Amino acid sequence: MDVSLKNWHKTIKKRAARRRNIGLAKIMLATTVAVFFAVLFLMPTFLTITNSFMKASEISANYGQVFQTTDTGGKVFISEKVNLKFIPDMVSFSQYNTVLLKSPDYLMKFWNSVILVVPIVVFQLALATLAAYGFTRYQGRIKEIIFFSYIILMLMPYQVTLVPNFLVSDWLNLLDTRWAIWLPGIVSPFAVFLLTKYMRKIPAAYMEAAQIDGAGELQLFMKIALPLCKGAIGSVAILVFIDYWNMVEQPLILISDSMYHPLSVFLSRIKDAEIGLAFAVATIYMVPPILVFLYGEDYLVEGITYQGGIKG
Repeated sequence: MDVSLKNWHKTIKKRAARRRNIGLAKIMLATTVAVFFAVLFLMPTFLTITNSFMKASEISANYGQVFQTTDTGGKVFISEKVNLKFIPDMVSFSQYNTVLLKSPDYLMKFWNSVILVVPIVVFQLALATLAAYGFTRYQGRIKEIIFFSYIILMLMPYQVTLVPNFLVSDWLNLLDTRWAIWLPGIVSPFAVFLLTKYMRKIPAAYMEAAQIDGAGELQLFMKIALPLCKGAIGSVAILVFIDYWNMVEQPLILISDSMYHPLSVFLSRIKDAEIGLAFAVATIYMVPPILVFLYGEDYLVEGITYQGGIKG
């Protein structure tokens, strides 16, 4: 009897050890896959940052064929392999010196990006929170039709609405001004749709309790709706900022004067003589989105996982 009991205990231990080994193997496999994809996704960013410290001659020697064009503007066939270098032969700050000190055009385009994007983010969120509160609080067929129209507009790619925006801006004499970019961005339906979905998760009991205590609509909006949707507002702000920070088509079509173009337009039109500067400019251009993401990471996670209600 004792022998059979010992064998049973050994069998149980072997099975438990086998399960632990299988669990560890799964964790190691998942970690390896995650690290592989993390390195794969971060490689372009790391390559851009390190190559921004190369001299222009070294960059041209390694990547010049990628950007070469024919006399007619076509691309040159690359017959040789491109040399991807992660570590420069000699660290040089000449690209940053040119971008930050010698050529004010790049800094001006950087501030053009800030001037174009920040008002869109601020006023789109202000308008979207009010609209979302209205869609949440008031019921009716007209409201449903308007909200359905918002969904249809949100599903359309910007290229579809670019021509109507151009015609309306021309009719309002807004072409070649920042208002041609600001106004369509401020009334974009993206933030309205997301915030409406979040506000609808707020339990009606909270609103009813506040109304019994004598709260008006403004107090309901300021004291209940906005605090409970703080995470959603933060996550929407990050998404809207990144979306418009990378815009190219809007300024190209609606603003003909290159002096008002954002830095994203320059990055989309790299020339042979600006290959080295492109890495430095791209590195500088990545700083605001990275800072915004790092600052609002908690809001982004909270906005994604929020299910309504008050956290304990």
